[in-house]
Amino acid sequence: MANKKSTPETKNEKTNAKSVDLNEDIIEPEIENINESDSPESNQNESASEQLAAEKDKYLRLAAEYDNFRKRSAKEREMTYSSARTDVISKLLPVYDNLERALKMECSDESFYKGVEMIMTQLTETFNDMGVEEIPAVGQPFDPNRHNAVMSVDNPELEANTIVEEYQKGFILGDRVIRFSTVVVAN
Repeated sequence: MANKKSTPETKNEKTNAKSVDLNEDIIEPEIENINESDSPESNQNESASEQLAAEKDKYLRLAAEYDNFRKRSAKEREMTYSSARTDVISKLLPVYDNLERALKMECSDESFYKGVEMIMTQLTETFNDMGVEEIPAVGQPFDPNRHNAVMSVDNPELEANTIVEEYQKGFILGDRVIRFSTVVVAN
């Protein structure tokens, strides 16, 4: 009977062997089914990936919008600054014209003349520092984008459309005309 008597270890081993066999038969098809079907974890991963891609797209669009806003604001600031400079310069041009006329007049008081000359030099230097330049006129070809012709004269010695005389100086700031030169053109 000792042979027939099984020890607890032998019984457990047999039971474990049977249960392992049964579990293997059950587990393997389930693993195949999980791989083949959509699991909640894979759906969550796909959903999270889609949400991450959407958020990344929103971020990129927002960054592009901000960059465009920054560029547009800088351009508007530059245009506002340029416009303000042009306005100030155009208000100073009559002062320039009057000083130029004063310098063309004869004056008996040398110190007075020297003072006006110094003011004119200072104003001219200020214009140069700001980037304001005189538009060349006499002897130059007529350019309707920079000159305003008020009269034409017949002069066979000069080529057609050559500026003969300048009544009022014109000024430019960069490419922007502040005031057109008022000129007389030869036909």
